[in-house]
Order: sequence, then structure tokens, then C-alpha cells
Amino acid sequence: MNSALHPSDLPVDVRLMNKASAVLFAVALLAAMVVAGWWVVRNPVFAVRHITVVGDTSHNSAATLRANVTPKMAGNFYTLDLTQTRTAFEAVPWVRKAVVRREFPDRLKVTLQEHQAVAYWGDENEPRLVNSFGEVFEANVGDVEQDDLPRLNGPEQQSAQVLAMYRLLKAPFELLDADLDELQLTPRGGWRAQLDSGAVLELGSGTTDEVLRRTQRFVRTLTQVSAKYGRRVDALLAADLRYPEGYALRLRGVGTVTAEALAKAPGKR
Repeated sequence: MNSALHPSDLPVDVRLMNKASAVLFAVALLAAMVVAGWWVVRNPVFAVRHITVVGDTSHNSAATLRANVTPKMAGNFYTLDLTQTRTAFEAVPWVRKAVVRREFPDRLKVTLQEHQAVAYWGDENEPRLVNSFGEVFEANVGDVEQDDLPRLNGPEQQSAQVLAMYRLLKAPFELLDADLDELQLTPRGGWRAQLDSGAVLELGSGTTDEVLRRTQRFVRTLTQVSAKYGRRVDALLAADLRYPEGYALRLRGVGTVTAEALAKAPGKR
């Protein structure tokens, strides 16, 4: 015969005492957890004592990075917000990406990837550059080590497209012993280029293949057309490639349009 009492069979005062005991135990346990958490947060034993920075540090030394980021770090080894710390590192000029990891017992390891500048972006007075991924970023342009970067321009959200077009068009102009110094995507979708000689070229709009074909036709025939007017290629001042059957040229001392081009001249774009 089972003589155990069901809780409902206990006297009311006993049941109340049991419930009160359970509540007091839960409160005590919660208080202990809070105290333990506070102790972990405040105890200097768990402080982050070392930050190791590896990866790209060409424009920022490890010491400079630590000095800039440490004041923005809150918490210790266990409570530190890694996402917030990563954001703090990525806010430093030239830093494109940071990966932050804990290394027991008191160290953070930060792996950095810097922007690799491949072009200037925008007007000459703007502190903006384009990296190898086609992303626009701000930095001190005086820190740029290369002295021959091209200048790109256009809607910032299309910076990757502008860089891709620059890389595509650079090679054809090298056949003329010319460097493509500037490339702009205009608000109306047209392409405008400037060579190292200062010559300005209107390349027109359209698909990438269409712009490339017009450019290749221009490069392929420019020497012959210039010679026809007693000029060399370096006499080029401007060209307009927005004609379906040819292009208009302005050579030093000469203005001309290729055959049938004027009759089919497009509107300005």
C-alpha cells in the first residue's frame, strides 16, 4: 500500500511554505547568477590583454590600429561584442575587411584586408578612390603609392561597371601608344574618355560590346585618317565616336568627319 501523500493532500500552510521555499530558492539562484556575471564582467582576470593584428597593414601599423580601436571596445574576453569590434577596425581608413577572433585566454586576433587602390574616383578635389573590387572608398589620396592611377567617374552605385569598362578599353588605346587617363559614365549613360595627351573622346552609349567595337574601329583607322590630313596620331585633340558609320575628328589644325558620318549624325547623348 502506497502511503506517500499527494501535494494536494498536504495542509494549506505546508503547501504555502513549500511554494515560498521554491520561490526563495529561485530568487537566490538568480541573484547568484547575476553576481557571478557581474564578477566575470568586472574581474580583471578576464580582460583582453593582447590584440594581434595580421594581414594587410601597408597603410596602418598594428600599433596605430590598436590605439584607434581599443577605446571603442567594451567588455572583456568573454563579453566583448566581436561584431562591434570588427566594425571599429573597418572604420579605420584603408581597411576594407576585418575578421576578429578570440584566442584563449586573453587575446584577440584580427586579420585585415586593405583596399588596393586602382583608380581615383570623382573630381580631383575628392578624397575618394576605387579598389580592385570596383568599390568606392574614402582615404587620404596622399597615401597612394602609385603616381599613374587613372581617374574614373559616374554614378557611385555603378563604380564596378566603370572599372570593368576601363579595364576593357585600356588595351585598345595602348595600340596607339596612348594611356587611358580618365573614363566617365555620364548621367545619360554615355561614355567619355580622356587620353594622357589630353584628347577627349566621346565613345557613346550602348552595350559593352558596342562601345568596344566603336573604340576598336577608331583605333584601327586613326593612323590612316590622320595621315590623310598630314597629321600624326599625337595631333589628336578630340573625337566623337557616336556616329553609326564613322567618327568625327579634331586634329591639331584640322577638323574633319569620316565618310557619310555627318549625314547620319546622332543627337547629343
